[in-house]
Order: sequence, then structure tokens, then C-alpha cells
Amino acid sequence: MADPAPVLVLLGGAGDLSMRMLLPSLLHLEMDGLLPEGLRVIAVGRAEGDAASYRKDVKAHIKEKAGEAWDRLSARLDYLSTDAGKPEGAEALKDRIGEAGLIVIYYALSPSLFAPVTKALSEAGLIGENTRLVLEKPIGRDLESSRQTNAVIAEAAEERQVFRIDHYLGKETVQNLIALRFANALFEPLWNNLAIDHVQITVAETQEVGDRWRYYDEYGAIRDMLQNHMLQLLCLVAMEPPSDLEADAVRNEKVKVLRSLRPFTPEAAEKDSVRGQYVAGMADGHPAASYEAEVGRPSGTETFVALTAWIDNWRWKGVPFFLRTGKRMAERRTEIVIQFKAVPHSIFGPYGDRDIQANRLVIELQPHEDISLTIMNKRPGLNGEHMRLQPLPLSLSLAKALGEEGGRRRIAYERLLLDVMRGDPTLFVRRDEVEEAWRFVDGVAEAWAQAGVQPKPYPAGSWGPAGASGLIERSGRAWND
Repeated sequence: MADPAPVLVLLGGAGDLSMRMLLPSLLHLEMDGLLPEGLRVIAVGRAEGDAASYRKDVKAHIKEKAGEAWDRLSARLDYLSTDAGKPEGAEALKDRIGEAGLIVIYYALSPSLFAPVTKALSEAGLIGENTRLVLEKPIGRDLESSRQTNAVIAEAAEERQVFRIDHYLGKETVQNLIALRFANALFEPLWNNLAIDHVQITVAETQEVGDRWRYYDEYGAIRDMLQNHMLQLLCLVAMEPPSDLEADAVRNEKVKVLRSLRPFTPEAAEKDSVRGQYVAGMADGHPAASYEAEVGRPSGTETFVALTAWIDNWRWKGVPFFLRTGKRMAERRTEIVIQFKAVPHSIFGPYGDRDIQANRLVIELQPHEDISLTIMNKRPGLNGEHMRLQPLPLSLSLAKALGEEGGRRRIAYERLLLDVMRGDPTLFVRRDEVEEAWRFVDGVAEAWAQAGVQPKPYPAGSWGPAGASGLIERSGRAWND
């Protein structure tokens, strides 16, 4: 007798995340023949509807012409209109699931619902040995609420069953960062404070807060982006080589980085951080409203944050990590910049001295995925007694190197959904990682409160408040704009 088929439950199945990311990812996996045999997908939402109307809505959201792949995915889709956070809703979901093998429950919900939904599902008997829980960021609003949520989840499921998702970790270029560091003898000997001058991490978004303002006004840029995406990228740049690629080996090293972050003081908050909030400006050539106009009232929430982070360990002592993220920025860009130190002595005379630049490694995550290393090269030509130099980039882009063989650019959730179903937690965040990140972010927020640091205005369509440039320029450096 065949084993029961697996089931993927999408809580919040009619919401933005499901429609924009999760269901297109499932369609792509269906196109590639990677979904488990017999997998059923049950979307759960409060909106009225049935399976037929839900399939129609999903098809309207998915722009691609998928043909037979859509027909196959559509046959897997079901919809249940209920509130899974209530006992009767959880029981209705249990009845709809029926006999199943693996049950993956994806919480595409507001973080405030994680605990009550988990309690209801557990009491209905839906969380057992074969259940895996996938939790979207952020988990909690601060360290205390995160601990409370994690405690409720720990009562219902073992840590091995919990997959805390940060979709940045599913990006091909982020995974390539691990290969770049630990599969090449070239970089690791230089990956320290002897050769690296500083590191920049930028996550810039051009869109406004929009319909997310209720959530965003409570969390702000520091809790929405810094606590998870940016600190995860920092950990991958800064961590020590793990013993292997087993999940806990990698996550142990990331936790060590988070524990080495220097806590913020009120003095550091004034000197080493900038808060901002966008006001009316021009974005993409069109007038853009202020954040407060979108919210409909005055607000002290930051839509931009930049700060200097210090990692107090042997490898990174004295190397500043400049982090910045914001809404309504000049362009959409996510990148990591590793700025190496200049050569200790130039032999190229006054012209060469003017030309020479320190090597720079730029890891682009969006809008394009690429890794490029800038090196110095002689300018072609007959220059007499003077050698002139110029910087040239070496690109590690798979798309450029392999052309069509490099394949299409995948949605990060594709990899992560497969890893959940395979039971591989390597690219997911462990409970102590989440809590250490919150400890650091809570320290920054408390230092802001004590120092009275308020958001500075910046025009929509700009690179943030003027203080963001000053933050890095005071040390004789500049953002990679």
C-alpha cells in the first residue's frame, strides 16, 4: 500500500505573499517536475470562496503562460475558508487534510497570529511527528515577544520541525557567497582585518510602504529589514569557516557573529546611526507622497536606517560594517561590498598614484545577481615613462558566463520550499539566531530612545537623509553609489 500523499497548507493562502511568491514558486517547481508525487496544496483564508474561485484568482495573479504545468498545479489546489486560529477552524482544517503523510504548514500570516494559530492547530492534533512548521519573518517585535512566540511553538513542535524562513538565504548569489569564501584558496586568507578596510551592506527599495502601513508603522525599517535580512547577510560575510555544511555547523558560526556584535550605547546611537523617514519627492519620475500622508497621521516610525556595526572578535576587530536600508530610495538595490585595503606602497609614480584604486568585491543580489571583483590593470597604449592604470571588473555572473545554460533566475522561495519538504534546515534560521538578532536590535532601539534619536526627513527618490552620507564619510570612506 502506498504511503499517504504529502500536504502543504498555506495559512494566509489568499494573501500577498502567497499570491506573489509562494504560488508562482510552486508553479515553477511543477514546471520542472520537482514537486513531490501526489502533493496536495490547501490554501486557508478568511475570505469567502471555494476551490474553483481560488484557482481562478491564482491564475489571474500568475502572469506566465504555464500550460500543462498550470493544469497540474491547479489539480493540486484546494481552498478552505476558515479562521485557523480558532478551535472550530483548526478542526475544519484537520477534516480537510484527512489522511496525509508529511504535513507542511506555512504561516504566511502576521507574526501576532503565530502563537494563537499554533495553539489551535496543536489542540486539534494537527502538529505531530510528520508535521513541519514554516514561519515567516519577523518572529516577534522584540526579544521578549520573540521568546514568547518561540516558547508556544516549542510546546507544540520540536526544533527540528520548525523552519524559520528568511528568503534572502534562498537566493543563488547568497549561497554563492559561501562557495566564494570556502571553495577558493584566493579569498579566505584575505578575509580579515589585515586585508579588508570595511564592509557595506545595502538593501534599498524604491516602493512606498503602501497597503502594509499598519504592520510597517509598528515595526519600522529596523525591525522589518535589519533584524533579519541584513543581519543574516552580515553573518554570512563575517562567520568563521564551519566544520562542514551540516545545518547546525553553519548556524553555530552565525550565532557566534551575532554574539560578537558590539552593543549600541546612547553615545554610539548619535554617532554611528541615522534614522530617516521619507517625505514628498519624486520617484521614478513621478511625484511621490510622504510616509505620513500614506499613513494618514503623524508618525515617528523610521523608513530608513543606517548604522555602523562592529564585530568584536579577532578576525574583524577594527573593521566597520556599514549597513543601510530604506523605502522610497533612489533605486532598487541589494548588495554587499567588501572593500579591501589599498596597497601599502605605490611604485607607479604620480600618474599611477592618481589612478590606483583598492580592490573591491561587490556581491549584487537584486535587481541583478552578480559577483564582481575590481582589480587594477595597465591602460593600453604608449605612455612613455609613465604607466597609467585603470580598474577592471572580473564578473562571476552565471548568466553572463553560461548564457542560456545558466538557467532562469529562480524565486528564492523555490529552493526553500523544496528544502522544507526534504527536511533540510541549513538555509533556515535557528531559534537562538533569531533571539540574538533581536538582542542586538533591541539594544539599538533602546539607545535611540535614551539618546532621543528621531527620524530625519529625506525626499522620496533619494539615498536617504544627509546624515547617512556623513555616517560613512566621517571615516574617509563613501557609499558605493
